[in-house]
Amino acid sequence: MEELAILGGKPTFDQKKIGRYKAFGKEEISAVTRVMETGNLSGFLAGWGEGFKGGKEIQELESNWSKKFKVKNSVSINSNTSGIIAAIGAAGVGPGDEVIVPPTSMSATATAPLFYGGIPVFVDIEEDFFCLDVDLVKKSINNKTKAIIAVNLFGQPAALHELRKIADQNNLILIEDNAQGPTASENDIYTGTIGHIGVFSLNYHKHIHCGEGGICTTNDDELALKMELIRNHGESCVEDAKISNIVNTIGTNLRLPELSAAVANQQLIKSEKLVNDRVILAEKLNKGLSGIDGFKVPKVRENCKHVYYMWQARVDSEVIGVNREVFASALNAEGFPNFTGYVPPLYWLPVFQQKIAIGDKGFPFNLNPNISYDKGICPVAENFHLNESMGFDICDILASDAQVDLMIDAFHKVYENKEKLKKVEL
Repeated sequence: MEELAILGGKPTFDQKKIGRYKAFGKEEISAVTRVMETGNLSGFLAGWGEGFKGGKEIQELESNWSKKFKVKNSVSINSNTSGIIAAIGAAGVGPGDEVIVPPTSMSATATAPLFYGGIPVFVDIEEDFFCLDVDLVKKSINNKTKAIIAVNLFGQPAALHELRKIADQNNLILIEDNAQGPTASENDIYTGTIGHIGVFSLNYHKHIHCGEGGICTTNDDELALKMELIRNHGESCVEDAKISNIVNTIGTNLRLPELSAAVANQQLIKSEKLVNDRVILAEKLNKGLSGIDGFKVPKVRENCKHVYYMWQARVDSEVIGVNREVFASALNAEGFPNFTGYVPPLYWLPVFQQKIAIGDKGFPFNLNPNISYDKGICPVAENFHLNESMGFDICDILASDAQVDLMIDAFHKVYENKEKLKKVEL
């Protein structure tokens, strides 16, 4: 067998030949041109009545989204981050309320509660699926708990039906951060529709996108209205709308433009193909790399559809006999693109380590001085980040079957020559 590329040999595959996945086509161009020709780039007005819910493109997108995902209400928003903030507000979270969150996610999952004075409580993830550990969630609920944010991480559904049952039993709101899981499902029900509120992302590196944007979904009319008020200067609307419960209706401008909505509508039409292209690639990798000692391809929860925003495997360096970083570097040199670590546990961020968020007096953490963000509170998440995680950006690439086969060959070449890597120093 040829020498490993990291040791001076010829790479199995040239990564530069991998293209960038292009989700846009003539349909999006036509939609943007049509909207530009109308001259109406936004239909929102910050007041109750015509314009409160936005213009033609916004309302069409929301209607189509509800039909696609079989949900009663869809509320467009300018980002998934804004969507989680709006969802937290709609859930009634206030100063001192606790919100259960996972440590392995994008930062907004954990920081959103802070905007309302809520206190994030980190609960560890499952070893196999990287989502909230249900048993630990149960143990973390107390009389201060107001909501749970479950992340369908990497496109893998969390144990959503179990979490919804727990939420209902404890009078809590379950929010799904479904940024990475459009058209994923548990028991044939779409993720983003099982919790009380689901939040989807339309950010540029997601399966379907319009550059920046998001959608909040709910079957609860009151929650939907509250998110619409938060999206569009609710304080200017509640009197005319005769809304008596004005908790968390102080709004801002989280509105999606008409151009973005027009693009998102076209992406929604193509959504099954755009998602399944990524699933096919991931499943090909799974098939080609299964059954390797010390290396675990993504495991899919029973009765679930995983949509692979990222392909995240687990490496056991002790079994392989090679340091994870060395093994990953050898794979990259050989033509198998990957990264290690995903993101550090979110409670490692300075905002949590220093307990400084809103103002300089420690609010809202000072409302619960006993809350702990010490390193070690979520050992599974920490071990996954530090020792096990090896990922591959499925959504960003366009690779042919032949190129994926070469990537798989590159992996096997490195694995079969792993003994040679023991002398590599990075």
